[in-house]
Amino acid sequence: MSQDSATATEAARKLTGRRRREVVAVLLFSGGPIFESSIPLSVFGIDRQDAGVPRYRLLVCGGEDGPLRTTGGLELTTPYGLEAISRAGTVVVPAWRSITSPPPAEALDALRRAHEEGARIVGLCTGAFVLAAAGLLDGRPATTHWMYAPTLAKRYPSVHVDPRELFVDDGDVLTSAGTAAGIDLCLHIVRTDHGTEAAGALARRLVVPPRRSGGQERYLDRSLPEEIGSDPLAEVVAWALEHLHEQFDVETLAARAYMSRRTFDRRFRSLTGSAPLQWLITQRVLQAQRLLETSDYSVDEVAGRCGFRSPVALRGHFRRQLGSSPAAYRAAYRARRPQGVTESAATVLETVVPSQGSPSGRRGAPMGSSAPVSIAASAGSPEHSLPVPDAYVPGRPALPGQRSAP
Repeated sequence: MSQDSATATEAARKLTGRRRREVVAVLLFSGGPIFESSIPLSVFGIDRQDAGVPRYRLLVCGGEDGPLRTTGGLELTTPYGLEAISRAGTVVVPAWRSITSPPPAEALDALRRAHEEGARIVGLCTGAFVLAAAGLLDGRPATTHWMYAPTLAKRYPSVHVDPRELFVDDGDVLTSAGTAAGIDLCLHIVRTDHGTEAAGALARRLVVPPRRSGGQERYLDRSLPEEIGSDPLAEVVAWALEHLHEQFDVETLAARAYMSRRTFDRRFRSLTGSAPLQWLITQRVLQAQRLLETSDYSVDEVAGRCGFRSPVALRGHFRRQLGSSPAAYRAAYRARRPQGVTESAATVLETVVPSQGSPSGRRGAPMGSSAPVSIAASAGSPEHSLPVPDAYVPGRPALPGQRSAP
């Protein structure tokens, strides 16, 4: 993975002026989600030296005039403004309020200046859009929440967006996927600065794994980015999704788009944020996942109905994306279904409380939708009206990717 690939791209540039590596500035904006904003505050702003975690000095900075309004209507005031960034050796942008609107010019200038002076710049989730707007991701690998990766790739074509990674460390510029992946990246920073033992001690305090394996593949959705509707490739992509049961390759898609394979690859990557072959394989695996959950087809039949040339091909790609064999995934999924719940009720339950192995298990809104929708709420049923199964009932297998009971 790219997570540790550049552990100091030639060792980050030397800090200049008053900047100190242990000083972390967190740049907040109005409209930012409170969860992502709180991650660096918790990791770098609490003294845990008694647990063996080295101390950082935290500077919470407002990227624009306050008070800053966040999710839930909360209003925040920050003790520092943009001028405090001049002392930081690490600058974290935990989120940005809109993937389509430009960040304040003054904040972008402060980020560029910090980077020029050797500071490490970090973007969590949609914070990557701020780094990209500042030009700090040009020609670099980066990631963001899978739901926003196509938009990042399309708006900033010089950025090498990889929607599969939990985080990407490119030395002096780092980015993470959404929500919980921000914790992964912050732990990685502590590990880089102070070693595995310090990161492990912090992870124990936070009650999270010190290092998660895998990436965002298991959460990818088959939905399309909003911008695709007006693109000439929309018809080709829609056709591919409707014909996943047929055996076709990227050359077939390129021919349907009346493009050379090379031109199609370039256009497709700019539109969706991934290479067409990887996208096609991901969609086939997701379709196989649905059939394993909802049908009694054998694994061989599932492979054929998802366009794989052989069951061996399905098993290989399925394990790489979801960390399990198709048979084991089906067994675990069925073992977790609540007993005595009807098919319709089970569907509602799985929508309200998605499993970690499900592609919708991290964020409610699929790529291309405007807001998360709760089927239970739309049907007029309170979420607590259904029996919610205990994920850690003894003897009940967990889905792949889910921690077992201690």
